[in-house]
Amino acid sequence: MPYIKVTSGSLTAEQKELLIKRLTQVASEIMEVPPEFFMAVIEELPDQNIGIGGRTIGLIKQDYQRSTGDLHE
Repeated sequence: MPYIKVTSGSLTAEQKELLIKRLTQVASEIMEVPPEFFMAVIEELPDQNIGIGGRTIGLIKQDYQRSTGDLHE
């Protein structure tokens, strides 16, 4: 049974559903295995638990949102 695991920051329920659906579809096509045989797991890590370059993802997102004017979380 193929196993797909994604580790990411926080996602909405809709994002999780779409991610599982699309990853399964693409992997099924590439591997020529029916989608029913795939298991997909999303492991969420809070933005404060992930760091890049000594800064948390939470801070990086805040800076990005300020610089682009995108105020969505």
